[in-house]
Amino acid sequence: MPKTKPNWAGRIAEFLGSSSGIEYQLSMHISSSDRNSPPPSRFSAKEGGFCEYLEFDLIRFYLPHLFIPGLWQRQPRIIIGGGIVGLSIARHLSLTRPNTTTILLERHPALGTETTSRNSEVIHAGLYYPPSSLKTRLCIRGKHLLYDLCASPAHNIPHRRTRKWILAQDAEQLDRLQRMHEHAARLGVPTRFLARGEMARREPDVRARAGVLESPSTGIVDSHALMACLHAEFEGAGGDVALWTAVSQIEKVGAGGGYRIYTRSAGTGREARDSARGGEGEGDEDEAVITAEALINAAGHNACAISNMLLPSDRHVRPAYAKGTYFSYSASSPKPRTLLYPAPKPGLGGLGTHLTLDMTGQVRFGPDVEWVDGPEDLVPRVGRLEEAVREIQEYLPGVRPEAIGLDYCGVRPKLAVKEGEDRGAFRDFVIREEECFEGFVNLLGIESPGLTSALAIGEMVEELLYG
Repeated sequence: MPKTKPNWAGRIAEFLGSSSGIEYQLSMHISSSDRNSPPPSRFSAKEGGFCEYLEFDLIRFYLPHLFIPGLWQRQPRIIIGGGIVGLSIARHLSLTRPNTTTILLERHPALGTETTSRNSEVIHAGLYYPPSSLKTRLCIRGKHLLYDLCASPAHNIPHRRTRKWILAQDAEQLDRLQRMHEHAARLGVPTRFLARGEMARREPDVRARAGVLESPSTGIVDSHALMACLHAEFEGAGGDVALWTAVSQIEKVGAGGGYRIYTRSAGTGREARDSARGGEGEGDEDEAVITAEALINAAGHNACAISNMLLPSDRHVRPAYAKGTYFSYSASSPKPRTLLYPAPKPGLGGLGTHLTLDMTGQVRFGPDVEWVDGPEDLVPRVGRLEEAVREIQEYLPGVRPEAIGLDYCGVRPKLAVKEGEDRGAFRDFVIREEECFEGFVNLLGIESPGLTSALAIGEMVEELLYG
């Protein structure tokens, strides 16, 4: 006796816990050839986040059919951008506001493939920014939330409080460290100057001619394990992720009517069709129109373009891109156990070519700062190596130059400055519900300390949306 083909529209309706009327609506929007033919099982059952028997491919396959007027009791919340910040917002809203479905749109085939996967993985203390800035407030709050999450027995995310030394080589740099120490004291962030004897005992290979300021609350985290944790909790709370989904247009729907988001498959050719439809075949790229009650723009490098789709031209913003090259170190010595940062240089646009560690204790250097035209410029350039070696030798004179090599690059998603302004000058995070666009929260220029701040940004977005 032949097996009955599964009614996938019925299974989606069953998961939604809704009446057969929803199954009917789905069936009317899914062609008869598609209705009983799910894509092949190439992904794990939980990857799509709908339920145990709905696969990831099925979610993308039917994505255009899941946003039918009247299908949902409430319109969903949409978050654009699946980096650490978008994922943190999605998780927080799903856990604290579960009555509205949250859907995360990511244009790449995996989460966290841009800035989140190309950074130093440092948990920052919150020392470098003006006291009233969002960077300071969210970094300090986010640091505490992040340490608590990582240390929780339910999560056990790999992390370590490595401490950080900020190194002064002359009197001018020492004066900057003194001002930083006083600034930290006003913020309640612990710092202390080290005596020469302690410096020599703990890190004998490190040179700091004028002094060392230690930050005991600085550390490192396994960012990929952190993303996996946030992703699992987001989907466990009922949230959904749509990969390979790019936003092409956004419209405001009347007064207080939410937002209409036009999406398309972000791939091209067979790759896009295979990912979106779950198999090979001809046809136009998948498109879907989603109506959302709230829209959060956490698109990282694409955030300015997303914002400019919706806001009037006099409120458009321009991105800027500060590339950072990282350098590997293959020698076994010197091998510091503490993060090492040169004294900050005003207007640099970064924190200097510093020494960081990964979770295995492996040394790496960087990033430096190189202004580029776009976020796709991710190839390390040989010309950056010589300058980096000089900077590293300033504080680690015993380093072996031949063991330093080009590793990988990341690009900081900055905001362009006005003509005549220093592009390396301080720019704060922009996180706001846009005036006259109720329910639209914009996140622009979310560079460092974005990883540290991510959990606190989730709290802030909830406050902006719901008070």
